[in-house]
Order: sequence, then structure tokens, then C-alpha cells
Amino acid sequence: MVRRRSRSRDWGPPVCLGGGSGWRSSSSGGLGRREAPERLPLNMAAAAAAPPAGGGGCCPAGPGGGSVPVLFCFSVFARPSTVPHGAGYELLIQKFLSLYGDQLDMHRKFVVQLFAEEWSQYIDLPKGFVVSERCKVRLVPLQIQITTLGNLTPSSTVFFCCDMQERFRPAIKYFGDIISVGQRLVQGARILGIPVIVTEQYPKGLGSTVQEIDLTGVKLVLPKTKFSMVLPEVEAALADIPGVRSVVLFGVETHVCIQQTALELVGRGVEVHIVADATSSRSMMDRMFALERLARTGIIVTTSEAILLQLVADKDHPKFKEIQNIIKASAPESGLLSKV
Repeated sequence: MVRRRSRSRDWGPPVCLGGGSGWRSSSSGGLGRREAPERLPLNMAAAAAAPPAGGGGCCPAGPGGGSVPVLFCFSVFARPSTVPHGAGYELLIQKFLSLYGDQLDMHRKFVVQLFAEEWSQYIDLPKGFVVSERCKVRLVPLQIQITTLGNLTPSSTVFFCCDMQERFRPAIKYFGDIISVGQRLVQGARILGIPVIVTEQYPKGLGSTVQEIDLTGVKLVLPKTKFSMVLPEVEAALADIPGVRSVVLFGVETHVCIQQTALELVGRGVEVHIVADATSSRSMMDRMFALERLARTGIIVTTSEAILLQLVADKDHPKFKEIQNIIKASAPESGLLSKV
């Protein structure tokens, strides 16, 4: 169990604009000419603070010199401005920040597009683009347009175990079942080499993680008072894991810490899978309404067996037999069937 320092990573387009939480990786389609669209900088706060370079990091000012008029569009707004001749991508980003910085949600994913006269519509900004003549560009938020498919691979997945602590034992509905399934998940993660991050809510008063869950080899065990698991230390740990795309989330309570963690992660561009048979609350009403709300938000609500089998994906997977031994006996239904 170690804590790793955060490292900035550039994941490619579209990306999260937030300076401290840019560990979301993603990809986007290319242009008709097979050119990759230009990439947004991961740390927008640093981009805003950086002094403007003549070519914005792409190219020096062109032989023509002087300034070029550019129309910067975002949402329903269109604001004319100028940039130096030969300005590149970084300088365009700085200009967008200076014009619209107070309106940008820094945790959403964006792409910069250029209006192409030949197509009479916007196209993704070509890689290496520099401003040489009057043009129109826009910043487009993509998060709400991305369909969540729910595919899981071990290399891009992290498990979050939330507040499975001793003092919750008498209060949480079906807590024994939740512990049993939680242990299955932690064991499966260990077999598949998937990092596990564990939090404990105010352990001084609520105790440590229950002994039934073996925390051997987990990446991080962190005390907290915030309900959400998305803490600076957790973000630093995620930044140190290459290619994180999905979080498998389980623990207690469904309508408090689980819900707030899931919503915060989705807001930062992470695909979230909540394990319904490994999360619960003090009341079934709170539990079931939270799961329904989260599912309506686009979060994937699933089961422990579905998660583990999706991660191995093939009977010929070298770890399939070990995973099969974990799920040989069906997981307890923990009151879920009575509420279907």
C-alpha cells in the first residue's frame, strides 16, 4: 500500500480540461485527410498562466507578421479577436481561456474545431494548424455526446472500495453479503493485476476496513472525511496509473459516498461501474433509489460476476480458472431480488 506522486499525462483528444484531474484517457476520430486533431493541454491552469509564444508552441510568426482576425466561438457566443500571424494551437487555447475562462467547466472534455469553407461546416482542428488568414474556430464540449458502452479491460480499470468499515456492520442492510462480494472483487482484482484504492470514512470513530476483506497488495488505503472518494491523494494515484478509463465502485453507503463518488468521477470523464450486489445503505429505500438515479445518469449498474467475467473475457484467459473458482458459488442477492 503506497502513495504515488502525481505526474501530468497527455492522453490525446478529447480530454478533460481540469488541471488536477486530467487522468481521463480517450480518443477521437480523425479527419478526412487522416490527420489527427490537435490535442488540448492537460493542465489548463498552466496553459492560461503561460506567456504567449509567437507560434503558440507550433511555429514562429510567419513572414507576413502582424495580427490576423479570428472569431472565437463557444456555446451561443461568438467573440472576435486577433492573434499573431503564424499562431498555433497553444495560443488559440490561451485566447479561448481569456475570452471564456469563467464559463468553461474544467472537468469536461472539449475539442477545438475550425470552420472549413470547402465543407461549409466545422472540422476538427488539423494537427500542426497555424493561423495564416482570417478564420473562425470554436470550442465544443463533448461529454454529453459520448455513449458509454461499458467495456472493461484490466489494463484500463481501477477498483474503488469505499468505506467497508467495522462500525457500519450493525447498521447497513445485508452488510454480511456486501462484505462477501466485496472480498470476491478485491481477490479478483489481485488475480488480474488491477489496482485497488480503498478509503475509510473517519476511521478514528468508525474503525478500519473489516477483516474479512484482505487488503494485501492494494494500491492505497486512505482515511477521509469527505463523502466522495475523489480526494487529491486518489487523483495523484490515478495519475500514476497509465490509461485509466474505468472505475469499478463498491462499498457503502449507496446513496451517500457511492453516489457522490460516482457522480464526481463521471463529471471528470471516467466511466463508472457500480457493483449492485457489493453496495448497500442503512435502508433499502435509499439504496434502491440511489441505484436507479445513478443508472439514469448513464452510470453502469451491474453485478460482481458480470464484472469479473467481463474482465477475463475468454475461457482461454490464463487467469480464467482462478476467477471461475471465485464465482463458482453464486453471490448472495442481498435483498436485490425482492426489490426488482
